Amino acid sequence: MFTFLDVSTASTYRRSLKGMASSVPQLHFFEARLQPLRYRMSLRTLFSCLLPLSLSLALNAQTPGIKVTPDEAHQRVDVTIDGEAFTSYVWPSTLKKPVLYPLIAPGGIEVTRGYPLAPREGERTDHPHHAGMWFNYGNVDNFDFWNNSDAIKPEDRGKMGTIHHTKIVSSKSGKDSGELVVESLWTNGAGVDVMTQTTRYVFSRRRPVGSIMARVGNGSIGEARVIDEIVTLHTLKPTIFHDDKEGMLGIRVAHFLESANEKGGTFTDASGRATQVQTSNVPGANGVYLTSEGKQGDNAWATRGRWCLLTGTNADRDTVTIAILDHPKNVNYPTYWHARGYGLFAANPLGQHIFDPGAKQLDYTLEANKDVTFRHRVLLIAGKPSPVDVNTEADAFSISYPDLKSGKKAKK
Repeated sequence: MFTFLDVSTASTYRRSLKGMASSVPQLHFFEARLQPLRYRMSLRTLFSCLLPLSLSLALNAQTPGIKVTPDEAHQRVDVTIDGEAFTSYVWPSTLKKPVLYPLIAPGGIEVTRGYPLAPREGERTDHPHHAGMWFNYGNVDNFDFWNNSDAIKPEDRGKMGTIHHTKIVSSKSGKDSGELVVESLWTNGAGVDVMTQTTRYVFSRRRPVGSIMARVGNGSIGEARVIDEIVTLHTLKPTIFHDDKEGMLGIRVAHFLESANEKGGTFTDASGRATQVQTSNVPGANGVYLTSEGKQGDNAWATRGRWCLLTGTNADRDTVTIAILDHPKNVNYPTYWHARGYGLFAANPLGQHIFDPGAKQLDYTLEANKDVTFRHRVLLIAGKPSPVDVNTEADAFSISYPDLKSGKKAKK
């Protein structure tokens, strides 16, 4: 059975407890059966239900460090920092791929959309395959792994692909970093296994500027939570990643990180399937993209860059930035940015002609029994970093993980 916490309920509870709040950060992982209480239960009743749990969690929160805790019975691996919720690797039966959900920035600020796993009032409910943070692609041998969800019509399901979680290889906790290695299998709509995927997640943090730990080498980007995602794909048959806009590392962001200029509309995938993105009348959207090449807002889409930022301020006046960094050893570096105002933030190295009609068709090809590795760094930053600081972070990332295969033997 898969369970997750309604983070908005936990946030309400945390605020109601005021001074006790810092002692009970793991409420993010409480059982999903509390969701129906979100709108009906009084704070007094909620307090009485959760107080015993809060006291227990307060004891665990006293242990510093990054803790990675597998819970295969509930199809999840939870990650905490000093006892505070950071993210979870989950593989519920309601999704067609494993994902990281939610993503929680410093200060307990959730930066991912709740829908479809934990819908929140006022959110857009388009694109049900956009859940948390994920890795897949829209056209592998003419099968669509990106757009697959339970919303696909029965007659179209044979055209889709599914990524099955198969194994937790290892997990490791530590003072300032933790790791998780997992395996999964890409299976197309014809029932053919296409490739295996080994993903290594490295979870770490950046200390606030001015702190003692920041001064001993954590850099100047400020307080941040960091996810390095290193994905190695191993082909089981000859495989073509056709040039497509739907890929590869994707995040669907919270409402406040959407663009204030986004009016909704109809968006069509490479197969011609249309998705209606509804107009949002909910105030608070103010997210702005910025790429390493200076492209800002809507102008970031379909351009290339070594990094891209998305910055916004929530209703509590907390400014947060999501940064995605590309790696020079990745295929087709620097990546194209599939960054939409309605809340999709994605790095796509394998789309090319689809973004730039003047560029060649990429159609990245691997023979059977070959590997290719993709490396990305995602930072959840408190505040708005300067381009200079992000470039410094990108320089450091560019020399990380040098011993991994880069896919240079693959054909283009």
